[in-house]
This record gives sequence, C-alpha cells and structure tokens, in this order.
Amino acid sequence: MHDTRRTANLLGATALAVTDLALGGATAAAGVSGSGAAALVVLCADPGISVTELGRRVGLTQSAAARMVDALAARGLVERRPTLGKWVAVHPTAAGRAASADLLDARGQRLTTLVAALSPADQEALTSVLERLLRALYGEVGSSELVCRLCDRPCCTEAGAICPVGQAERDAADG
Repeated sequence: MHDTRRTANLLGATALAVTDLALGGATAAAGVSGSGAAALVVLCADPGISVTELGRRVGLTQSAAARMVDALAARGLVERRPTLGKWVAVHPTAAGRAASADLLDARGQRLTTLVAALSPADQEALTSVLERLLRALYGEVGSSELVCRLCDRPCCTEAGAICPVGQAERDAADG
C-alpha cells in the first residue's frame, strides 16, 4: 500500500530544497531579496501597476510592498510614475529589466541542471505531475499572479505548450 504521508513529506523536502536552490541563484544574480526578485519579474511582465497591486501579487502587505519599492527605487531598479488618479504606477527601469532577466536566467540554469539529472522519460513524467500539481495549487491559492510570481512566462508557453496555471484560471472563470 502506498504511503501518501511519506510522498507528501518527500514533496515538502524537495519543494524547500528547490526553492532554496532557485531563489539563491536568482537573488544573488539580481542582488535583491526574494520578494524583490518576484517584484522585478512581475513588473517586467506587467509594468505600471500600483504598489498595492504589486504587493498583492508577491504576497506582501501594502506597507511592506511600499518599503520594498523604496529599496528597489533606491537601487535604481524601479521608478514611481504619477497617474491621473491618486495612485502611483511602478515601472522597472532599464537596470530593473536587466536584473529581472539575469535572475530568471540564473533560476533557469539551476533548475535546468537539476532536471537534467533525470532521464528524458522521467522528465516527461515530472512535467505531467507538475502540471497537475500547479493546477491544484491554483485552486488553493486562487491567484495566477501569486503562483507565477517568479515564472519565466515565455518559457512556460514555448512550442505551443499551455501554462497549467493560466489554464486553471481560465477554467475557473468559465466554470
């Protein structure tokens, strides 16, 4: 009989180790915190959002997001721009876009090296399992922006592939 608790424990240990590996390389490449790295990726995908929306997408309160934007702005990675309303739009600078590209490259290289330790058949099986897990995670989290805050979005849809999180979100909207 299969021990689901053991599988869940193995998943937890793997998830934490993979997070450490991916974030360690990404944050070191960009010289920012984990939330700062996520913020740069989010802003490059959707520039001009408010500080509050940015915080929501990276899992921070409005005040914590404001402090993070202050720190990123002090490093020249983002800039605030006034809008017609009361809120201020946050945009990545050229340096912020370069840092985002660097951190996604570092993250991708570390994860690609890890996945390459598996046989092609195991890689295909892992892809299938991860797609199902991501759809389930979307159901738990309810936000594609939060789930995919450090995703290399073009990579996820290359060669006609469909992002499982984006599909789960579309399915929920149609549902």
